[in-house]
Amino acid sequence: MSKTVNGSYQDHDQAKNTWDDLIATGIPRDNIYIDEDAKLVKVIVPADTEREVREIFDRHKLQ
Repeated sequence: MSKTVNGSYQDHDQAKNTWDDLIATGIPRDNIYIDEDAKLVKVIVPADTEREVREIFDRHKLQ
């Protein structure tokens, strides 16, 4: 089962760095979205990967 994990960011660099980190961990690019208007990074992952995504968000201070 897939889950969408969202994290809000302060500026585009923070979102880009998070995106790069998510890609480096093996999450497919097609599963990562940066919503410029809402200032959100959205990631669609299997439920068992949510913890890893939240750790990456914490590393980049996404809320």
